[in-house]
Amino acid sequence: MPDSTSSNLTRPPSPSSAAPAIAPVGARRVEHAARATMALFFVNGATFATWGVHIPTIKARFGLSDAVLSLAMLAVAGGAIAAMGPVGRWVARVGSASACRRSGLVYAIATAAILAMPQFALLIPALIAFGMANAAFDVGMNAQAATVEASRARPVMSAQHGMFSLGGMAGAAVGGVLLGLGVPPLAHAIGMAALTAAVSAGVAPWLLDDHPVPSPSAHHRAHAVRALWLLGLMAFLGLVGEGAMYDWSSVYMREVTLAPDAWISAGYAAFSGGMACGRFGGDRLRARWSDARTLGGSAWVAFVGIMLALLWPGPVATLTGFALMGLGAANMVPIFFVAASRRPGVAPAEAIARVARFAYVGLLLGPVMIGGVAHASSLQYGLGVVALTMGWIALAGARLVRPYLSARKE
Repeated sequence: MPDSTSSNLTRPPSPSSAAPAIAPVGARRVEHAARATMALFFVNGATFATWGVHIPTIKARFGLSDAVLSLAMLAVAGGAIAAMGPVGRWVARVGSASACRRSGLVYAIATAAILAMPQFALLIPALIAFGMANAAFDVGMNAQAATVEASRARPVMSAQHGMFSLGGMAGAAVGGVLLGLGVPPLAHAIGMAALTAAVSAGVAPWLLDDHPVPSPSAHHRAHAVRALWLLGLMAFLGLVGEGAMYDWSSVYMREVTLAPDAWISAGYAAFSGGMACGRFGGDRLRARWSDARTLGGSAWVAFVGIMLALLWPGPVATLTGFALMGLGAANMVPIFFVAASRRPGVAPAEAIARVARFAYVGLLLGPVMIGGVAHASSLQYGLGVVALTMGWIALAGARLVRPYLSARKE
């Protein structure tokens, strides 16, 4: 604990005795950086939601079939996955503060470019570029959030991800209103791009310099590689469930629960609401408990939620189950990213990028796997895959990664 002469300063824990000295940062400066990073997470969520809102616009403009539209959506995820390795090294080299400012500008331009493409042949490269820019912005802001959390006395990563969820909901709501008012899609995209660019540039002076990374020994490097593979596997499994909720919750409400039309979209809303609540409350849990206990408890909540929806497929029970699923899944990725950022001898940006690549693959492949099982049997069995992943994390996964997760802060 700091003495009375330095009670207003915080210092991140050094990963090894060989680590370079880190200059203390004033507590007020750290809190300003935390708020600035929250603004980045918010505009990232809102910008990505802008693309989601205009997927039907893209389909109608180019007369795309569902299969071709799926390829276009795959281009975004493919661009992000392909970029993760180079992006992690780039963010580590230039620093997360500079990376957020630069990638935010590119992300803004890419957002506007999607709606400006006159031909489908040009749209695919634009979507790949959008996915790559999103990956750079995502890694940059998560690396900055890890730096902020390491510089303060209490966790903050879950709330940062909560701002992403809040931004996504706000972006979707604003997009729906603008579509209803007849605002041209390109004008909407340009407006969102301008906001993203302005926020990225405006908050940059408030962000923190990344902490120095000591040169790793061969033992530390090998240990870090094993840890990142395991954390990546856990992120993959966690995002299988999240992707399933994004793509299959409305279908489940319509075809399995036989919910009225007005209730169909409520499945996704219940999951998103549960996730937002879980993330904004997650830092208190992480501060009171350990990350390992929070992860295990969260997985059990998610398991109970999805099983409730599967075993009692009525509209009310399903909505309750989906909300619990969101509540339980909310803090998994924040915990995995923080754990990755603390591997000795590896730059936080590189470590986060490695784990994020697994997470993106899970988000991408999870709905496909569930669709395959549903095609061979039923959607209830398909979503049983989610129950299996959450149950495995609760029973075994949380124990496996316990050595790599932070303990409760005193």
